[in-house]
Amino acid sequence: MERLCTLDDIPDGGSKGALPGPRGRDQVLLVRQGGRVYGYVNNCPHYDRAPLGWKKDEFLNGAKDRIMCSAHGALFRIEDGTCEIGPCLGQALTPIRITVEGGQVFGEI
Repeated sequence: MERLCTLDDIPDGGSKGALPGPRGRDQVLLVRQGGRVYGYVNNCPHYDRAPLGWKKDEFLNGAKDRIMCSAHGALFRIEDGTCEIGPCLGQALTPIRITVEGGQVFGEI
């Protein structure tokens, strides 16, 4: 597993990108809810390789209760990445395995 960030780097109820690729785009998105962190590959299932965030570390809708694709407006459940609204209805984000230990967030794609 690779260290992605500290738990404190992700605001509670917020999101953060991690693992910058060769062109600087974060390969992973993280969402924190209390002590729990959810992680997904930063690609919309509707259009492969389209990043989800609308700006650095911003992957959630205005209510902060869904992950939102900035290109299509699709909304995904935080807890399992399933699309509930949008052109990829029923499809899901690719999850990554996340572990939080000693205030550090680790992930495995």
